[in-house]
Amino acid sequence: MNFTPIDNKGLVDGFCIIKSIDKKTSSKGDTYLDIMLGDSQGEINAKLWRYVPELHGEYAANDLVKIRGLISQYNGQDQLKIEKIRHIYPEDNVNAADFVKAADYSGEDMFNELLSIADNFSDNDLKTIVTEILKDNRLALLYWPAAFKLHHAIRGGLLLHTLSIVRLAQGVCKVYPFVDSELLISGAILHDIAKLSEFEVASTGIATGYSVEGNLLGHLTMGAMVINKYAEKLNINPKTAMLLEHMVLSHHGEPEFGAAVRPMFIEAELLSELDLMDSRIYEMQEAVSATNAEDFSGRIWAMDNRKLYNHSRIDLTQKTKLF
Repeated sequence: MNFTPIDNKGLVDGFCIIKSIDKKTSSKGDTYLDIMLGDSQGEINAKLWRYVPELHGEYAANDLVKIRGLISQYNGQDQLKIEKIRHIYPEDNVNAADFVKAADYSGEDMFNELLSIADNFSDNDLKTIVTEILKDNRLALLYWPAAFKLHHAIRGGLLLHTLSIVRLAQGVCKVYPFVDSELLISGAILHDIAKLSEFEVASTGIATGYSVEGNLLGHLTMGAMVINKYAEKLNINPKTAMLLEHMVLSHHGEPEFGAAVRPMFIEAELLSELDLMDSRIYEMQEAVSATNAEDFSGRIWAMDNRKLYNHSRIDLTQKTKLF
């Protein structure tokens, strides 16, 4: 977080965006706000104790605010105790988009690369269904995040995650020439397409929550439905459509992680493994790069509550190489 230090005791202030906010009750019966604050550099959990709306004001996700507070450690993580909070004024001259973490590449560049890859498929059915789905969802794809809170939960994160898996798939296919590369890459491009319906997303590119469909169905089921709909409309070979649907339904690997079925052919298994790999490496890079050299991070929920070690042998701030 890009806060300005006020003193040497951890007091800071600065502008940030509210990523999520919950009103809670403490063990003493006091109302407080549990807030996740963010900017282009990262995020931090914050608490506003003894919250009084008439005194402090009322706030919602995606509000841009100015904060003053004290940073301390809680369970190995930085936490901000808010002392003052207010909405921004016009004279502050700040733009919400400047406070949102975004992918290292533009949405246009990543979208065009995926479209170009699919447009060069030799399998006409795969070419047709993938390019049509991409084109019909272009505007949302340019800024959509890949998650609400976990991996690639940033502006443009969905395309970053997707293109990362495509690049990994291209490398795998060089090692394993028996893999159907166009099928694997098609599954990679489409595996999370229904996240466009799963989340409620602000114009900043940050998810504010799950849609009704997202809660009731989830993006795996909805993704298979998207493929089925386009396959019927475009007269795609039923077997080809079925294989793509299975890859989407099984890409979480195990039922306990949301998969409707386990992967049952090579390309489906590879997609599941590459999806897990990219999501975990992203989480690990985020956690370790925010950890001091030769030190351990706090426990990371998304990594089975493991603490991660920063061995400091390489620059962890380097961006994912996609071009």
